[in-house]
Amino acid sequence: MRVKTAQLRKGTGLGQAKRIASSGHIPLPRGGSAHAAVAEALGTRIVRGEFPPGGILPNEARWALDFRVSRSVVREAIKMLAAKNLLTSRPKVGSRVEPREHWNLLDHEVLAWYTSGPNRANILRSLQQFRHIIEPEAAALAAEYRSAEQMEQISIACQRMATAPNLAERSAADVRFHVEILKASGNELLLPLGVMIDSALKNLFVLITVEAGDLHHAQDLHNNIEKAIRQQKPNAARVAVRKLLENSDNMIGKWIGKGTRR
Repeated sequence: MRVKTAQLRKGTGLGQAKRIASSGHIPLPRGGSAHAAVAEALGTRIVRGEFPPGGILPNEARWALDFRVSRSVVREAIKMLAAKNLLTSRPKVGSRVEPREHWNLLDHEVLAWYTSGPNRANILRSLQQFRHIIEPEAAALAAEYRSAEQMEQISIACQRMATAPNLAERSAADVRFHVEILKASGNELLLPLGVMIDSALKNLFVLITVEAGDLHHAQDLHNNIEKAIRQQKPNAARVAVRKLLENSDNMIGKWIGKGTRR
C-alpha cells in the first residue's frame, strides 16, 4: 500500500518569534490541562530554536495575555519546563533558556517536541545511534529470557504491523513491537527506555514509512526479529535487528539528502 509523502514544515527565526508573541492571541494545543498546553506551546518553540539558549522569555503577564490564560497557569507551565531543564527562572531576571546540553532529552515530552521540529535531523541521528547501542542486545536478551506471555505480545504487535490499514495504526504497532522487546529483555534498566522514547520512535517510524512510500515497509525484517526471538536464538535476533537498523539508516539518509537539496 502506497502512502503520500508528507511535507515537512520549516521553523521560524527568533525575529518572527518575537512578532508572534506580541501579535495577540496564540492558539494552544488541544487536550490536557491549560498549564500543560502552555508548557507544550512554549517548550516546542524553545527546542525549535525560536528562543535560543541564554535568551530571556517574555514575562508572565505577556504570555498570559497572548495565551488568554491566568498568570498562575503560565507560572505552572514555566515550572514544568524548568523541571525538564529547558529553563531557569529567577526573581527580577525572568525565565532564561538553558544550554542545550542541560536539556532532559530523555523526557517524554521534550523528545516528542524535538523530533517533530524542523531541525530534527540531528536528534534522529542520535536516536538511531541510541538504537544501535541498545536494540540488538535487547533483542538477544529477549530471545534468551522472554516468557511465553511476553512472546505473545511481541507476536501480536508484529502481526498488527502487517495488517494495519493506515499509517497511525502501523506506527503505533511498530512502537509497541520494539517496546515489548525491551520489556522481554528481562533487564530492569531497559524497561523505562521504551516509555521515555516511544514518542520519538513514533515520529521516526512515521518518517521512515512515508519516505519509503510503503505502509508495510520492512515488514519482513520485523518478521525475522519476531521469529528469532520466538525460536530463542539470541545471535539471530541480534543480527536481525542490525539489518533492520541498517535499513532505517538508509531511509533516514535519503530523507536528510532530500532536505539538503531543497
